[in-house]
Amino acid sequence: MLRLKEIKLPLDHHESAIQDVILKKLHISAAELIRYTIFKRSYDARKKGKIILVYIIDVETTKEKKLLQRFKKDSHVCLTPDMTYHLVTQASQASEMRPIVVGTGPCGMFAGLLLAQMGFRPILLERGKSVRDRSVDTFGFWLKKRLNSESNAQFGEGGAGTFSDGKLYSQVRDPKYYGRKVLTELVNAGADPEILYINKPHIGTYRLVKIVQNLRATIEGLGGEIRFQCRVADLDINRGQVRGVRLADGEYIASNHVVLAVGHSARDTFQMLCDRDVYIEPKPFSIGFRIEHPQSLIDQCRFGEQAGHDRLGSADYKLVHHCQNGRSVYSFCMCPGGKVVAAASEPGRLVTNGMSEYARDESNANSAIVVGITPEDYPDGPLAGIALQRNLEERAFALGGSTYEAPAQLVGDFLADRPSVKFGKVYPSYKPGVKLGDLNSSLPDYAIAAIREAIPAFDKKIPGFAMNDAILTGVETRTSSPIRIKRNENYQSLNTAGLYPAGEGAGYAGGILSAGIDGIKVAEAVALSIARGNGVADLKHERILD
Repeated sequence: MLRLKEIKLPLDHHESAIQDVILKKLHISAAELIRYTIFKRSYDARKKGKIILVYIIDVETTKEKKLLQRFKKDSHVCLTPDMTYHLVTQASQASEMRPIVVGTGPCGMFAGLLLAQMGFRPILLERGKSVRDRSVDTFGFWLKKRLNSESNAQFGEGGAGTFSDGKLYSQVRDPKYYGRKVLTELVNAGADPEILYINKPHIGTYRLVKIVQNLRATIEGLGGEIRFQCRVADLDINRGQVRGVRLADGEYIASNHVVLAVGHSARDTFQMLCDRDVYIEPKPFSIGFRIEHPQSLIDQCRFGEQAGHDRLGSADYKLVHHCQNGRSVYSFCMCPGGKVVAAASEPGRLVTNGMSEYARDESNANSAIVVGITPEDYPDGPLAGIALQRNLEERAFALGGSTYEAPAQLVGDFLADRPSVKFGKVYPSYKPGVKLGDLNSSLPDYAIAAIREAIPAFDKKIPGFAMNDAILTGVETRTSSPIRIKRNENYQSLNTAGLYPAGEGAGYAGGILSAGIDGIKVAEAVALSIARGNGVADLKHERILD
C-alpha cells in the first residue's frame, strides 16, 4: 500500500472528500483505487476559526509500482511500512516452571498477554482485586472516605491508568510498532476502532473496565492464570538468580523468570527489593497541584468560534515554563472535561490525580501543574524520593482536615498569598470534597515560588489561565516513579538474573501506551531467555560494586 501524508481538509469536510483528494493527488481514477484506510487524523489549530484536519492515508491501488516511481521524490508519498506484529518465539513444550508477572497494570497485562500468546502459560499475581470489585472499593472511598489500602485507584487489575483519562499516546520511540500492537489488542478487547487513527486517542475509565476484563479472559483462554489479592511479599534470590516468589499468605511459587510490573506506588515492594539488595537508584519526578478551569474557557482559547465541534471534542493544552529559580513547571496528565480524583493508597496520606470519561463532557478541565525535582532534592538513599512523597501526602491530609478531603485554594488567592474562604465561579470536582485554605505549607518553598511564577506565564498562552476563580487542589506527587530498578540489555536487573523490572514502577514507562509497549519488550526477552536456556534466566549481568 501507499502512504499519503499531510492530507489537509476543512473541519466540516464531507466523507467523500478524502477519496477525492486521493484521486487528485495520485492522478488515478476511481476504478484504479481498491481501498483506503485512515492511519492518522489530527488537527491544526494554529489559526483559530480556521482549524483544519490533517490526515495520513494508506491507499491500495492497481498502479502502486508506477506511482512509487512517479512520486519517488515526493516526501508525502511513500510505501506503507509493515506494522504487523510477529511473535519472536513459541513455547516448544509445557514447562513445569512458568514465568511469573507481578502486577496487572497495562505493563503486566501486556507482558502476560504476549507470554500467553507465545504459549508460556504465565502466572499473573495482583495484590489488589479484579477490576470490577476494585471499582466498587475506589468509588466507595470517593463517596464514603473509607480507604482500602489494597484496592484503590493505585492497586488492582488495570493499574493506576484505569482511573485516569485512559490516554493512549506516548512520545517514546517505537520503530517496531509495538504501540500498534497495544492499540490493536485494545480494539480486539472492545475499544472503539477510532483509537487506531485519531490523534491523542483515549478510552475513558468506565470503558476501560470492560476492556480490562476482556484482556484477562484472553490471557486465561490461552492458558495463563491471573490471581487476585496475592501480594508478593518476598523474592527468593540464590547467588544472584531469582528462584521464586513468596506471597503474603506464605505460599511459595517457584520460577526463574519474574516480571516486576508493580506500578509507581508499590512502596512496600520497593523496600523489599532494597532489603534484598536488588539494585535501585533514585530518579527525578515532579510534585505540584491539580488546577481546574471551566472547560469552555479552554475550548474557546484553543478553538475560537469552532469550539464545540464534534470532530474536535474538548480541547486540551500542554504548557511549560522555566523559572528564575532554575525549576521547570509544566502541565501533566491534562484531562479535558474531567474531574480531580482521590488517588491515595496509604492511610493518613492524600494524593490527587485526574480522570475523564470517554465523552469528556464534565464542566471542568483539569491538569496537574507540577515542578520537576531531582535526587539532589532528596539525597538520602534510593528510597528518599518515596519518603518525600509520603511527607507531602501527610501534610496534605492534615491540611484537608484529616478526613481525606483535599486542601484547596483559589488561583487568585494563591497568587496574592492569602487564604481562600469561599468558592467563585469554578466549583472543585474532587471527591470526597475539599477544604479551602492556604496551600503555602503543602509543598517546599521552591515549588510554591515556581508555580506562582508559572501560572501568570501560562496565562499569556491561555488567556484566563490565571483567573481568580480557578481552583488549585493539593497534592500531586505520583507523576512518575521516584526510583529506577536498572536493567541490562536483556531487560533483567543489573544484579539479579531472572528479575525483569518493567513499566512505570521500574522507571521505564509513563502512561498506558508506553507501559504496554514495555510489557511487550519484556515479554519477548523472557520468552527468548526461556527458549535459549531451558527455563534458566540469562546469567550474564553487570556486577554492582559498593
